[in-house]
Amino acid sequence: MKAGFLEKLIERLGRIGPEEVQNYFLRLAQEKGFLETVFNAIQEGIIVTDSKGRITYLNDAACELFGLEVSDAIGRRLDERVRGLDWMSLTQGGGPVSRDMEIFYPENRFINFYIVPLMIEHRETGAVAGVADSGHPDRAKLSGTTAGVSNLGDSDQVGHAMILRDITESRRSAQQTIESERLNALTLLAAGVAHEIGNPLNSLHIHLQLMERKVHDLNDDAQTELQTSIDVARSEVNRLDSIVTQFLRAIRPSKPQLHPENVNTIVEEAVRFFAPEIQDRDVVVEQELRSDLPLLQIDRDQMKQAFYNVIKNSLEAMKRRGILRIRTDMDDTHVLISFIDTGSGMSAENLSRVFEPYFTTKPSGTGLGLLIVRRIVREHGGELSIQSSQGKGLTLTIRLPHIDKRVRMLEAGESQK
Repeated sequence: MKAGFLEKLIERLGRIGPEEVQNYFLRLAQEKGFLETVFNAIQEGIIVTDSKGRITYLNDAACELFGLEVSDAIGRRLDERVRGLDWMSLTQGGGPVSRDMEIFYPENRFINFYIVPLMIEHRETGAVAGVADSGHPDRAKLSGTTAGVSNLGDSDQVGHAMILRDITESRRSAQQTIESERLNALTLLAAGVAHEIGNPLNSLHIHLQLMERKVHDLNDDAQTELQTSIDVARSEVNRLDSIVTQFLRAIRPSKPQLHPENVNTIVEEAVRFFAPEIQDRDVVVEQELRSDLPLLQIDRDQMKQAFYNVIKNSLEAMKRRGILRIRTDMDDTHVLISFIDTGSGMSAENLSRVFEPYFTTKPSGTGLGLLIVRRIVREHGGELSIQSSQGKGLTLTIRLPHIDKRVRMLEAGESQK
């Protein structure tokens, strides 16, 4: 098949006789088949839409990435067939767009896509010359013949081409390398802490018990003074034991055992667990729990542990007489659990480091609480977000999926965490 056949055909349109039409149609069908074979052989996904975002062409790779069927996709809007893809905002700028997205269906993948507008350029005379200025990196320009158009270079946008490249392996490899380095550091530190502190803690527990038995033989003043010292020592021993436990839990997470559970019930149980501390701090807890939430496939104990950590952080941030609002809601794809406190909040700098191991703004914190929460939420296929500003409280929202979602858009320049 010689290149430029279509262009030569259009040049001869006015001179083609009826007997030649069938031959030209056969040649066009052959060229169309040849191009489809080429596009279906490449690994990158290709989707072409018209100016209204309706799919006019997609190759096999694009179908595989999004779980689409050609017969069901042609003529349909792309954002209707791929839920979560904000086609309008991606194409409204009129120029090329390059972004990353995460696909959840039919497989969890990371995709880099490039959207380029397709333009048809009007000329006063001349024939279609294929793709003009094909070396231009930003815009595909289709030259065309339009009778009566006198402005050379005028063009109309006729659609978009979307090129999809699977970057799952490279992105996950980078992410795994970062997390692996962090976990290695955690593992070494936790192993050392458990070995060096575990045995002395047990010994301290035993000796404090022995001391407490001797307290009863002392006079009232000495008894009160020594009991106070014992209580302080026991409190510190318990705190150290809690640090060791959190280290070990952070580096040895167990696989979630999923069962249908009511999120509202787990929230209520978590709040009841902190009832004495809530009363002691004179904190008001307002629960706005949506009653028609679907049951979620989650690990009850792990999710309760996540809620414990979030509530504990909120109580410590508010000190006394604060308000903690806990809300549950849902959208088309997720159940949302929000924890809104009236504490001191976080600065933008601290907020950007909140998931780093050991980073904490509290004098006695371990910096592992939110790291554990995020790990639990991710193990359940969910997402965690935090909004805050210095002195204005903090809102932490956990999103847990209740139906499959096709894609999740990633912010431009989003760092790999």
